[in-house]
Amino acid sequence: MSAPATAEASGSRTPAGPGMRARWASLTGSRVLARLAARRDRIMLPAWIYVVTILVVSTAYSFKGLYKTPTSREAIATSISHNAATLALGGPLYGDSIGALTVYKVGAGSAVAAGLMSIFLVIRHTRADEEAGRLELIGSTAVGRNAALAVGMLLAAAANCALALLIFAGQAVIGLPAGGSAAIGLAVGACGLVFAAVAAVAAQLSGSARGARGIAISVLVASFLVMSAGAAARTGGLRWLLWLSPIGWVTQVRAYTGDRWPVIALLVAAAVAAAAAAAFLAARRDLGAGLVPPRPGPAEAARSLRSPLALAWRLNRASLAGWVAGALVYGAALGSIASNVGSFLGSSANVKNAITRLGGQPGLTDAYLAAMMGIFGLVAAGYAVSVVLRLRSDERSQRAEPVLATGTRRVSWGASYLAVAAAGSAAVLAAAGLGTGLSYGLRTGDAGTQVPRLLGAALAQLPAVLAVAAVATALFGLLPEACVPGGWTALAVAAVLVLLGPTLQLSHWIQDVSPFTHAPKLPGGTVSAAPLAWLVLIAVLLAAAGLAGLRRRDIG
Repeated sequence: MSAPATAEASGSRTPAGPGMRARWASLTGSRVLARLAARRDRIMLPAWIYVVTILVVSTAYSFKGLYKTPTSREAIATSISHNAATLALGGPLYGDSIGALTVYKVGAGSAVAAGLMSIFLVIRHTRADEEAGRLELIGSTAVGRNAALAVGMLLAAAANCALALLIFAGQAVIGLPAGGSAAIGLAVGACGLVFAAVAAVAAQLSGSARGARGIAISVLVASFLVMSAGAAARTGGLRWLLWLSPIGWVTQVRAYTGDRWPVIALLVAAAVAAAAAAAFLAARRDLGAGLVPPRPGPAEAARSLRSPLALAWRLNRASLAGWVAGALVYGAALGSIASNVGSFLGSSANVKNAITRLGGQPGLTDAYLAAMMGIFGLVAAGYAVSVVLRLRSDERSQRAEPVLATGTRRVSWGASYLAVAAAGSAAVLAAAGLGTGLSYGLRTGDAGTQVPRLLGAALAQLPAVLAVAAVATALFGLLPEACVPGGWTALAVAAVLVLLGPTLQLSHWIQDVSPFTHAPKLPGGTVSAAPLAWLVLIAVLLAAAGLAGLRRRDIG
């Protein structure tokens, strides 16, 4: 009996063509690989989804308590609509309902967070595993070539679907319209899918996980900046820029004010097109290589790179430039609001009381500026922790061994990163203070006084920043396996206590856990040398303990 007859007799379908069989074969083992990926991310992924969901739902809930009357909502919406800087930060505002104000406040921010989650997730399971050699090991088994890419995209899709569902449920539970709640949830989730696909393309272009993350995050930042430029235009002019950015598309869904469902379809279509491009590129490159060849460096290093400090600076200077630029721009935007912060906050006494508690000053303007300096201190601490934790990243990826195989001592290697973290965080704070002082000073006609005043207020946060970075250093030297989660947890605890402690009126002994509680509330407050000296001493002792532990423990 011939093969076709046998197939017909058994009731089976005609076998697929060789092209279709090859495509399915490239996905072999995806189910098992997906279970492994889900297990690896069983802590990180729920944490991302929880934080983004809480960001949206808690903002809406707080707005319901702060702006209870239509008059108060109309006043705050009018203040926002007449300030280009605030529109650039949050995006365009459509309407004065609680839902519309929530979308303005956190719509673009939650889309950025979903994009970051998706970028880290996809690159972790594609280019990072390929760079570490794990995909080569897995590929030697019965696993198809494109299985890792498919699993990364599938896991990102599942995460963003869960995020969209939880945002919808949370917004609906607190009483917001179901249609608008579904619209903002789907818009944020679809935007995350777009950047998951962008990350998949970046993983094919770059030969390293660091380069792929850099490409994808650059696209994300560019999308936000394009959205900001379009939102700041208010009406006419450059307003059309909103349609050139996936984050701008999220704002154009106009959740709670029209609910434009076709825009969500546009986001999904962009994600599908980018994912198809990633699959096309993946089939045309060698395993372990990127489509963009690495640029070879000089045969011999420059004299300026003959020390561990010079190497640490070289490795971190690009990211520092981004942090400094961001701090300068956001400082300028937030400083432009300070001169009329009272009218911007509207008539809500609760909001004004929260600002004065957060800033620790009776005057609303000084309290607002002091609160912003505290937030910039947290931002600088985030930069410092990221630099310190790169020590662990270099150790795990075996990039530290070639450095330590030379005459470089372990303490010198670790101390070089600490020096870059300290100097870089000071630069971030200085940029934030400079931007805030310039914009506020130009608004009030007193830039000569406000620039040094706010520059000093920002730099006063440096001892607290160093204390947080020193915690990460101590963990790296003494408990290396716990340094990454422990370092970020220390920052998160400090942030929660600084931002929510005064508002919730927590006990002083609880708030004192955060080093930022002991930083002076400037401008407007008094400066005491004792708390700053204690913070510096604690930072030095923790850093010394970490370096001593690094000297004695095994590397790797």
